[in-house]
Amino acid sequence: MQIHELTTPAALVNTARMSRNIQAMQQRMNTLGVAFRPHVKTTKCIDIAHAQIAAGAKGITVSTLKEAEQFFAAGISDIVYAVGMVAPKLKQAASLIQQGCALKIIADSAESAAAIIAYSRAHSISFEVWIEIDTDGHRSGINPQSDELLSIGHILNQQENTLGGVMTHAGSSYDLHAPEALQILAEQERSLCVHAATRLHAAGLPCPNVSIGSTPTALSAVQLEGVTEVRAGVYVFFDLVMSNVGVCSLDDIALSILTTVIGHQADKGWAIVDAGWMAMSRDRGTQKQANDYGYGQICDVNGKVIEGYQLIAANQEHGILSQVKGDSNQTIATRFPVGSQLRILPNHACATGAQFPTYYPINDEQVIGPAWQRFYGW
Repeated sequence: MQIHELTTPAALVNTARMSRNIQAMQQRMNTLGVAFRPHVKTTKCIDIAHAQIAAGAKGITVSTLKEAEQFFAAGISDIVYAVGMVAPKLKQAASLIQQGCALKIIADSAESAAAIIAYSRAHSISFEVWIEIDTDGHRSGINPQSDELLSIGHILNQQENTLGGVMTHAGSSYDLHAPEALQILAEQERSLCVHAATRLHAAGLPCPNVSIGSTPTALSAVQLEGVTEVRAGVYVFFDLVMSNVGVCSLDDIALSILTTVIGHQADKGWAIVDAGWMAMSRDRGTQKQANDYGYGQICDVNGKVIEGYQLIAANQEHGILSQVKGDSNQTIATRFPVGSQLRILPNHACATGAQFPTYYPINDEQVIGPAWQRFYGW
């Protein structure tokens, strides 16, 4: 099938770019001497996860228990559920473990840890729990210097093999763009998580796993002493936010959305396309960065960037394409005739990918295999 035969909008994955991204990250982790556990929330696709594992990844990270169920059903059993555990979800997690899934869950409070231990005792099931550490003030986790770290450790250690380690995510790396700043944050992420592990060991508590990671810090770390594994997700596709951060180029972005021009507002300089926010998502992650790409960067049907044109606005099923810089002696209708096809690079690959039930694997001009299914749900 040729790309132009697809119904639009459609999510396209440039397999050569994706493979290059997978191999580059895996080789970097191999060189740094740590295991790599990709975060599959970006793609939620078994075909892509298998490619990551074939390249050398050790297990996966998920963002929902439904993902864990679906990937486990597809044959992947070493899974970290990297969202704080709460009591109502323990039954769902326990069911996976009872089926043979090597599921790891996380806690970042004494309340969560106590609930896990109580459920474990009441139902005669053992959980492996990692303590989430806050290494950059970005989101959740506990301060590696806090007394609560040891309190949680002692609560979890009431049952053998429950305390499995520590983990962190330096999500504030998305706000950076200078290589030096990214290296500093990568070292901060590493050193503070390792420090948390050291404190647990000093208190006589087990801490076999030290798990860190984000795509920018994984690609910026100079050394990873004391770390056992790294997690990263968006690297597999990359996106415009990552390009602004400086860890990829536009030519590395593997995910694009195929769209068709359906009309014009010539007096406004607009071309209307059939990819609105239901296709691109409402994520405007580049808005606070140096280069604001609107709702996405316009490319021709073969994926070549068309400089100066962006998706400047989006309604549910309508996108508005306009020139944002540069000179053109063509009207918008001449430049982009009705029926012509374009591709749009996304701001945030995770959010845009989530809008589609399938991905079409492509080379530059041709769909090269059956559509890849994508997982949904919680």
